[in-house]
Amino acid sequence: MEEILKSLNLNSQNNGAWGAEEIPASSERNLTVHSPIDGKELGSVLCASNADYDVIVEQARKTFYEWRQLPAPRRGQIIREIGNQLRSKKQALGKLVTLEVGKVLAEGEGEIQEAIDIADFAVGLSRQLYGKTMHSERPAHRMYEQWHPLGVVGVITAFNFPAAVWAWNSMIAAVCGDVVVWKPSEKAPLTALAINKICRDVAASHGFPGLFSLVISDGPELGQRMAADQRLPLISATGSCRMGRSVGETVAKRLGRSLLELGGNNAMIILKDADLKLAVPSIVFGAVGTAGQRCTTTRRLIVEKGIEKELLSSLASAYKQLRIGNPLEQGVLVGPLIDKAAVLMYTNALDEIKKQGGEIVCGGEIVKGMPSDLYVKPTIVKAKKSMPIVKEEIFAPILYVITVEGLDEAIEVHNSVPQGLSSSIFTTSLQSAERFLSATGSDCGIANVNIGTSGAEIGGAFGGEKDTGGGRESGSDSWRQYMRRQTNTINWSNALPLAQGIKFDYSSS
Repeated sequence: MEEILKSLNLNSQNNGAWGAEEIPASSERNLTVHSPIDGKELGSVLCASNADYDVIVEQARKTFYEWRQLPAPRRGQIIREIGNQLRSKKQALGKLVTLEVGKVLAEGEGEIQEAIDIADFAVGLSRQLYGKTMHSERPAHRMYEQWHPLGVVGVITAFNFPAAVWAWNSMIAAVCGDVVVWKPSEKAPLTALAINKICRDVAASHGFPGLFSLVISDGPELGQRMAADQRLPLISATGSCRMGRSVGETVAKRLGRSLLELGGNNAMIILKDADLKLAVPSIVFGAVGTAGQRCTTTRRLIVEKGIEKELLSSLASAYKQLRIGNPLEQGVLVGPLIDKAAVLMYTNALDEIKKQGGEIVCGGEIVKGMPSDLYVKPTIVKAKKSMPIVKEEIFAPILYVITVEGLDEAIEVHNSVPQGLSSSIFTTSLQSAERFLSATGSDCGIANVNIGTSGAEIGGAFGGEKDTGGGRESGSDSWRQYMRRQTNTINWSNALPLAQGIKFDYSSS
């Protein structure tokens, strides 16, 4: 661990307040970080106080006034350098992600690759912040729209993606001309410190040290402060639906903007004509990847009657082959849950499943003999669509299998939950696939055919509907959320015609 920290310019003791310069954190509250892999201490962070936060936001505002004047293509060149720095430290950062949140090493490095990819995307975007030209109804008038930076963007991230989600927001916000204040999860502060330092150092070399700022706390207080702060026109928050409601309500009260990426209760529909050779590995990865702690984790399997026995048998066999253990070891596919609260959520859910009539097919227990007590067996449950718990998001590797009569019932069951993030159907029927993707099909922000619910690419806008929050991060035209639209009309004549043909004659003498 010491080697990794050293290579990333971190120490075993760190400061959790970084703006245009390091602010000596004044809260005297120390956040100690333990690895879920084996419970060992990784380091500690001195938390930022409310006073530290105010200093950092003011520094960020001053940086914004200068950064917004830099042409967008030149902003893109700085983001290009940041992407290259992340490339050079990909392995060390990926290992830090694994140590801090327990992802298998391939997923840890994959997350850093996402940050690199979105930096590349943002570089191209810096030359494509297009507005539209419209025809005016008034002669000798030109009308068009343009987009301007918003200001200081607050980004609040969750533990399960401690690097990528910040990058989705921050790389795009930066080329749009915004600056960023980041409040990471208290469960993953070291990754945030490392990423922020790398990006901040590049920005500082160009005279913009306050472009990326960081405040770390040991609870939700600073996040709540950000949500209420008029100086932050946009808050992008990733986390639970409960957290998102709190942030959304607070931001709305001050008429600010919020970009919310919240819970998912994602389902795959498996029809009788599905290619199970494609479906089974997609289900397994979607259900057990990151130990079921992704917002896009597959939590419900909606299976057409007639193939449920064959599919369950294949899944049970695949689950038995999953290697659970230290995620740094070669061949391990399932690491630990993040903490004891997550394990308790898993065990409580299993108790409730049994009370509601669910049948555990495999898994359903804590794994003994592991380096820590945070390892659980991925679980498959034969469930009824009427079970209330099926509509909840349990952030653990529990997969419900529900049998239906056909596509109509499958879509009805699929859309019956409060969340609306990611969805998938496996079928070889063009009609069934198109129905699923139509307005009468999936009600989610992401809908896939013959691939799983997990593993989104940065080129597409990421986010969902209903309780998932409605926000969109990453690719496509998501950049518009980080800017303000301005409509401009220029009169290049010597007359003053009014819109809608209105006459307003008066004597100016």
